[in-house]
Amino acid sequence: MAKNISILSIFGVIALIVVGYNAQKMDLNLQNSSVLTGYTLIAVMLCVALLNTRKKLSMIPLGKASSWVVFHVVGGLLCVALFWVHTNTFWPKGLYEGFLAGAFYLVSLSGIFGYLIQRLNSRKLTETGIEVIYERIPLELREIQEKAEEYILECTEATGSDVLANHYLNTMVWYFQKPRFYWSTLFGAGNAKVWFRSEGASVKRYLSSEELDYFRHLEELVELKMLVDTHFVHQNLNKKWLLLHVPLSVGLVIMALWHLLLVEVYAL
Repeated sequence: MAKNISILSIFGVIALIVVGYNAQKMDLNLQNSSVLTGYTLIAVMLCVALLNTRKKLSMIPLGKASSWVVFHVVGGLLCVALFWVHTNTFWPKGLYEGFLAGAFYLVSLSGIFGYLIQRLNSRKLTETGIEVIYERIPLELREIQEKAEEYILECTEATGSDVLANHYLNTMVWYFQKPRFYWSTLFGAGNAKVWFRSEGASVKRYLSSEELDYFRHLEELVELKMLVDTHFVHQNLNKKWLLLHVPLSVGLVIMALWHLLLVEVYAL
């Protein structure tokens, strides 16, 4: 991936230099360089937007997804540079131009933020040591809960004591029903572990040695659920970010094309 970034970055810099040089040359010849920079910017924006199309056509061999992501990132940074070349300023004057610039920067910042959190989330998910498909997480949690209830039933039948069963019903069933401690898991605060240790300490002193064996099985399931919850939180964040970035990107492309249409109409 690093090699792809280097190669595409070089091409991006070369493209920027070529466009910038020709734009300056046109300005010296009293020609309208904004036509060149504007069309180039829109062309690159459309190419960058193809990543979403690539995701929807994942069944067609159109290259590695990682290569498309690199192209998307490098192309997005190139768009920012081309935007500055096109406008000759960081923030253009005028209400319409300012609104268009605001939309452009909003998309750019959301893209940078999304790239950073995806890199961070990928590292967090790798550290769990397990792979979980996002759509299967409810099923995975249900299977963990059913396994926990099997241990509780087996413990009650084997020991004749309902201490662990009552503890499960009054405390732990809440935890197993769905992902918990969302924000704590996101920021790695470990509230789930603290909660379980606190609740477990209150009941362990009442358990027999045989019941403690079953309680240790529950501990293993809680640890497994923490890993699944980690996948849910970080994959959910990735999807929520796309719900923001993709509509903003589509809106920006539409506004850019509308801007191009207005420029061409007034140029006639």
